[in-house]
Order: sequence, then structure tokens, then C-alpha cells
Amino acid sequence: MKEIEVVIDTEEIAEFFYKQLVQRGYVPALEEMEELADITFDYLLEKCMIDEIFEEE
Repeated sequence: MKEIEVVIDTEEIAEFFYKQLVQRGYVPALEEMEELADITFDYLLEKCMIDEIFEEE
């Protein structure tokens, strides 16, 4: 199986969820979106869909 590099941006996830929820008639708070993005990231880690890599600055 071929390995590909995927970059997951939790800010992008939060923005996506926000737009989707607004389209469905919900008005979420910014803090709620950040939590959903973090939960989504943790889910992807737990399911071994992604690996967390820390870059050295």
C-alpha cells in the first residue's frame, strides 16, 4: 500500500464544521468549533488514520 502525506489543520476543520452547522441552522460558538476540531483530530489519531508528527523549529 502506498503511503501519502496528509496535513490536518484543526483550524480548517473548525471552519468546515462552522460552515456546515450554520447551513443546517445552528449557530455554534468559536470555542465549540475549536473543541469539535480537536475531537475530530483525536478521533483520526485513535483510528490510526493519521500520525501526529511534531516538527522541530
